Amino acid sequence: MARLLTVTLGCISLLYLQLPGALSLGLARSRPPTRHRAEVTGPNAEFPVDLRPEETPDPDPPLVSQPDMEPGAAKDKDSFRNYTSGPLLDRVFATYKLMHTWQTVDFVRRKHAQFGGFSYKRMTVMEAVDMLDGLVDESDPDVDFPNSFHAFQTAEGIREAHPDKDWFHLVGLLHDLGKVLALAGEPQWAVVGDTFPVGCRPQASVVFRDCTFQANPDLQHPLYSTELGMYQPHCGLENVLMSWGHDEYMYRMMKFNKFALPPEAFYIVRFHSFYPWHKFGDYQQLCNEQDLAMLPWVQEFNKFDLYTKSSSLPDVAALRPYYQGLVDKYCPGVLCW
Repeated sequence: MARLLTVTLGCISLLYLQLPGALSLGLARSRPPTRHRAEVTGPNAEFPVDLRPEETPDPDPPLVSQPDMEPGAAKDKDSFRNYTSGPLLDRVFATYKLMHTWQTVDFVRRKHAQFGGFSYKRMTVMEAVDMLDGLVDESDPDVDFPNSFHAFQTAEGIREAHPDKDWFHLVGLLHDLGKVLALAGEPQWAVVGDTFPVGCRPQASVVFRDCTFQANPDLQHPLYSTELGMYQPHCGLENVLMSWGHDEYMYRMMKFNKFALPPEAFYIVRFHSFYPWHKFGDYQQLCNEQDLAMLPWVQEFNKFDLYTKSSSLPDVAALRPYYQGLVDKYCPGVLCW
């Protein structure tokens, strides 16, 4: 669906508003204020990192559950991810404008080098959760409360629908912990928001695509501005350089600290913000069989990541003992961040 949208920050363009459920992916098992750039130094980081551990437990997620919300506790599903109106729109647009201007191949590689040694901080998972008490995601049009509450909302939604998969509950708690980068001095446009591949032309469903990329130098590059860009057809998302943010950072942090979680957990964390792919079916030209096999897990997770957002906040003190037990099981102790 296309709508004419006027954005007050000097952008008048045709944006594509795609409502949840509007696109079938055609896969057998799937369903459908801000700071400026900080200068960084260091050599380009090598890429990719191998995504696939040897074993894959719990092969097929049940794709029928929905978050069980009390009447009135959450918004109507069609009102989530509204990028055309709302009280937070100016803040959200400004964040994406900066992101889509400065997220380039060179920038992402330098961030891999900058944070790849995981020397920023040493702390436990629960200490990282507590840090998010001080963070409100400036890219999120749906909530204006600290991200720590969202972590428990997501985890509890998964726990109710999948009581037998404790690792999945923990993923709900872990998925946004990479946002601690914003509390380490990184601008939010380099931490939060939807992710997208750099090194190729942004596709239609990227948020604000038609009015935020004009100043991105990669779109003037003869290779990076093409549909495939610097990639080979169906090379696999593990071989794709994604825009830098909390997803990629947290995935790499989990690998570095050897979290004892199944492959699905790492994949969900790495690609949960890649909405152009898992929600709208774009970038299929880059996907391989591994990606299509993992897609239902990302989609199942997304229901809880998105639809459990509510102004009714959880009793975190009551929930902490259960999640501390999961942390002790899968990722205990003081970790490198």
